[in-house]
Amino acid sequence: MKRIFLSGYAALFFASLAYAQEGTPAPPPMEPQGPQRTGPWKSSPPTQEVVPVPVPIAPPKPNGPVQKSLVRITATSVDPDYKAPWNAGSLQRGVGAGFVINGNRIMTNAHVVANNRYITVERDGDPNKYPAQVQFIANDCDLALVTVPAKDFFKNMVPLKFGGIPALESTVSAYGYPIGGERMSVTTGIVSRVDFQLYTHSSVDQHLAIQISAQINPGNSGGPVMQDGKVVGVAFQGYSGDVAQGVAYMIPTPVMNRFLNDISNGQYDEYPDLAITYAKLQNPAQRKYLGLVDDDRGVLVSSVVAAGPSDGILRSGDVLLSIDGHPIASDSNVELDGERAQFEEVVERKFKGDSVKLDILRDKQPMTVTIKLFKPWPYSIQGHTYDVRPRYVLYGGLLFQPLSLDMLEAYRTSDLRLRHFFEYFILEQIYLVHPDVIVLSNILPDPINSYLTPYKGAIVDEVNGKKIRTLDELSQAFAQAPERLVIRMIGDGPPLVLDRNKVETARERIKTRYNVLKEQNLEERPASRIAAADEKN
Repeated sequence: MKRIFLSGYAALFFASLAYAQEGTPAPPPMEPQGPQRTGPWKSSPPTQEVVPVPVPIAPPKPNGPVQKSLVRITATSVDPDYKAPWNAGSLQRGVGAGFVINGNRIMTNAHVVANNRYITVERDGDPNKYPAQVQFIANDCDLALVTVPAKDFFKNMVPLKFGGIPALESTVSAYGYPIGGERMSVTTGIVSRVDFQLYTHSSVDQHLAIQISAQINPGNSGGPVMQDGKVVGVAFQGYSGDVAQGVAYMIPTPVMNRFLNDISNGQYDEYPDLAITYAKLQNPAQRKYLGLVDDDRGVLVSSVVAAGPSDGILRSGDVLLSIDGHPIASDSNVELDGERAQFEEVVERKFKGDSVKLDILRDKQPMTVTIKLFKPWPYSIQGHTYDVRPRYVLYGGLLFQPLSLDMLEAYRTSDLRLRHFFEYFILEQIYLVHPDVIVLSNILPDPINSYLTPYKGAIVDEVNGKKIRTLDELSQAFAQAPERLVIRMIGDGPPLVLDRNKVETARERIKTRYNVLKEQNLEERPASRIAAADEKN
């Protein structure tokens, strides 16, 4: 998944209503007809006075002139090519929405402007397309800020203000530019759920999200969801029609405010994480075994990530009783701002370098610990990355790449060993031995590698007897190799052997045949910086 353009279809429903056409009077209601007899048994219904019931009329624009705040964003982007990473990638064009906030800034989704090369912004009643720039982007919470350098662009534009979390069953309106037309569209729905959800732009981060029944279609992304004249969310994702209809999500204002607070120092530091796994403690026998009283408090720490902030402070088997003074219930929830939320929400509201205090039970003894927060780096391989070129080394037509979600999706591999290394990279702490899980991902056919196809998809373990931990070490091993290279892969089987002289002879031939501009990229630099560096060279 490179960018989220939510699938959906506009449907027009035509219904024929009897006696509803203009100029066709409706006949009077008919009573059942029987024999015309006289007698006391026949009675007429009593006459009833018709009392008019006032019907409340909603204001035509309950959220005000939103057109003065809404913009249409068109982004031209280049998605990386993981099968041939020396290429620029495929050109994409997408349309989304955004809205003006204070400081002459436009808020939108990160997926609307990710991997961008050129952005234009349009406003209501103005035929011009204004070039725009991304100020800040937060791929982990799918938010971004865009600015327009044009001097008078924000003249007469009205910044929108933020509201709070809307109540369940209350009505909200989503604004944007979905498929089916060029002008602003409005859809309404009700708030049906407030919960932690996976943000599909990164595919690894979970944050607070609000489910709504308003239709969210391609082009709605980045647009405001409003209630009582204030923004209560940003439309960002939903289910396709074959999964669930009428279910969409918006990013709520606590996530929006946290993003704005994070960038107040001029950079975005991402969300910190405790980097632990835990289990709920709702089983009475288990609670008694751990020495807990019958008060429905506490969750059990299952594992602690060695690269995370909790390493050396928390242990497997600890019971978390409270976080920053908020008691943790046995179902992992805390009371926060009058609402029940998962205890991770306390950490969600903090920033890199902040601390969190935990009351715990260890070996049936109460303790208090303090953890200084940051985001552990191993999580990055399990999520999508944007605005960077893929890392790789090409040698003798053999393409070596670090394992990542983007690489797996590009090759759609079903190799069980690769899947295991990816799924358990953190849980089994594979990153301690293999910070880069280096995969022979592709082979550019040439006489020097004609018989090496069985090695495709294998993971590099060592070169000439030296353990390989990172892509940089692999590059150095190839550069310093003697006449013969012996590459051993993880698992059983004979090593892969290359003749250095033959590789050097075939080097220019392979580059020319497959239009290889650069044989390696070891650093995840933004693609724009790489292009600028290449131009200077």
